[in-house]
Amino acid sequence: MIALDDTRTRIILAAMKAVRQYGLEGMRIQNVSDLAGVSPGALYRYFESKEQLIIECFTYVDKQAAEIFERLNVTSQAMLTDPMGSVKKLWQPYFRFWVAHPDETVFYHRIRDSALFPKYDKHRDITYFNAFIGMVRLFKKAFPALKRMNQDLLWLHVLTSTVMYAKYTVEGLLPDNQETEETIFQLLTTGLSSYLKPESPKKKKADA
Repeated sequence: MIALDDTRTRIILAAMKAVRQYGLEGMRIQNVSDLAGVSPGALYRYFESKEQLIIECFTYVDKQAAEIFERLNVTSQAMLTDPMGSVKKLWQPYFRFWVAHPDETVFYHRIRDSALFPKYDKHRDITYFNAFIGMVRLFKKAFPALKRMNQDLLWLHVLTSTVMYAKYTVEGLLPDNQETEETIFQLLTTGLSSYLKPESPKKKKADA
């Protein structure tokens, strides 16, 4: 990861702050350079255009979010013993990351809702989410009933809705407390517990 005192990183962090303050359309290179403490000319030495800067901001924060799952360890045994507890162990650090980074949260949410995102998403590198993808595979192996659900839709719902609720929290629409966190988790996982049950062993046919 780029060091936080690096000029490039300062520009990226300033750009996300500018998007939060002025919106995607309202953000200007001058806004970013002022917040980063560099001249517009210096900024253009790192980024060719506003669009490239926005895309690199998204990649930067996307990788930070992905790293959360690399630091977690949920075993198959833990999944079987406490399925919803295991889901929460994955979800909670992700939610708390966004609440702790308000500029990144508002920026990320706005980009995903923008016309720019679908074009970028077609060529987006998601290999840095391999740790998360591996955990999803473990859940599917432990609970075959999950295969009856559209996996892309399920996890997209959980991840994107988590960012949305975190945005409401950092904007003050929801209180930043444990009750809010618990309520959001319950809302996002309603109905999921019925799928998180081990497959019953098939009864062997009686010998003829």
